[in-house]
Amino acid sequence: MSSRPFIIVAIDGGAASGKSSSARTLSARFNLLHVDTGSYHRALPAEMLRAGVPVTDVDAVRRTLTGLSLGTRINGRSAEMEIGGRPVADDIRSGTVNEHVSHFAAIPEVRNALLTYQRSQADIARSRGFQGLVMEGRDIGSIIFPDADFRFFLHADPAERARRRANEGQQDSIRERDRLDSSRKNAPLACPAGAVSIDTTQLNLAEVVEAMAAPIATKLATA
Repeated sequence: MSSRPFIIVAIDGGAASGKSSSARTLSARFNLLHVDTGSYHRALPAEMLRAGVPVTDVDAVRRTLTGLSLGTRINGRSAEMEIGGRPVADDIRSGTVNEHVSHFAAIPEVRNALLTYQRSQADIARSRGFQGLVMEGRDIGSIIFPDADFRFFLHADPAERARRRANEGQQDSIRERDRLDSSRKNAPLACPAGAVSIDTTQLNLAEVVEAMAAPIATKLATA
């Protein structure tokens, strides 16, 4: 077993700010378990939509949540959610789910249902021999792991982020999601106090990764 410390890296930011690509690269470089919480927050709305539960019926959302059993399977260096022992379906990236994800995320019960589950990924990373955990989302450094060893907040011009989404072949209402995510009362999207803010508008992936990797490498080298 490695004598180096187990580290937790929190990466927050809006859609297409560069979180996922950066997190995956850091995962490979430092042997960290990668957790994309955006996929978790998409998986639950997708499950609700399949069950015909409207976002306006909070009681129905609560009832559906109590019947869900959440698990984790490791795929390479990624922690993927299972619901009822089933892997999450591919439709979580669909336009329909994109339209609903921020609305469901604004429901406190939905975020609370994921809170313990997300934090439990650190124990899974330890048990599987990873050097640490890199978790990306919108409230990781503020709510999920406020005491993470490293906390980063990525942001970029909305027009640039929309261009990135289009290049990926995805449709996403960047400005509307920003408005909803930033204005919700429960765990709003915001740069956590003390986190390192990185504007990725004019940076390529290597530059963004290096800005985060440098302090991580220094900590591991001196531990």
